[in-house]
Amino acid sequence: MISPALLWLLLFFLIPLGIMLVYSFCQRSRYGGVVWDFTINNYLKVSKPIYLKPVLRSFWVATVNTVICLLIGYPAAYYISSRPTVKVKNILLLLIILPLWTNFVVRTYAWMVILREGGVINTILMKLNLIEKPLELLFTKKAVIIGLVYGYLPFMIWPLYVSIEKVDRSFLEAANDLGANRLQTFFRVMLPLTLPGIVAGSILVFIPTLGAFVTPDLLGGAKDMMIGNLIQNQYVKVRNWPFGSALSFILLIIVLALLLLYVRFGGNEETEYGT
Repeated sequence: MISPALLWLLLFFLIPLGIMLVYSFCQRSRYGGVVWDFTINNYLKVSKPIYLKPVLRSFWVATVNTVICLLIGYPAAYYISSRPTVKVKNILLLLIILPLWTNFVVRTYAWMVILREGGVINTILMKLNLIEKPLELLFTKKAVIIGLVYGYLPFMIWPLYVSIEKVDRSFLEAANDLGANRLQTFFRVMLPLTLPGIVAGSILVFIPTLGAFVTPDLLGGAKDMMIGNLIQNQYVKVRNWPFGSALSFILLIIVLALLLLYVRFGGNEETEYGT
């Protein structure tokens, strides 16, 4: 019964992945073709500063985005979990996933309208006489972070909500009975019990942010290239498919390592309660 799924996986995932792996060890011809002279120079080429900088920038942006999403998502998830009725919880969760029903590119273009010089933010601030001239918000690093946080925040809130919802509230009551204040109860009881949700949410945010190219391209004006933009340029503009394939496989290895981290720490939520 699983044969159709295996066939689909073979044709549209494993075979293209194998072709890309072979390409990553080839060389680019003068006119953008592929020369079947095998080499590892495409992987060694990543260590050059011109290519290493976008890779390191991607890690930095992904880390910042993950931290911000965690700082916003944890209180939001805790607030939703603490609502008295299931109906209210479902409504709040629906409002969080509602933007995901719209295409990501469309939502990114909406932020361009909001952040541009004649956009919503600058218009309101100027009408309130808080600023004399429009702020430079669009095509900046801040705009990229705002777009990424907005795009991936739901992926942080959902696993955090599930993890918080599973916490036995009697543990919190026991901590209070033993003299712990709210801050101590949070850091010594709630936070350790919800660690699987934190790890899962961080992985779900960090991985797509690491390979993002639409948001940096549109909101950042392609000023600060990330690894996703670098891969796109190698395939589309430079037509260096071997180097683009090598970059893709490096990104794939990083993603697999993070997924193994999730399986190790985020996939054992039941063991956290001693069951």
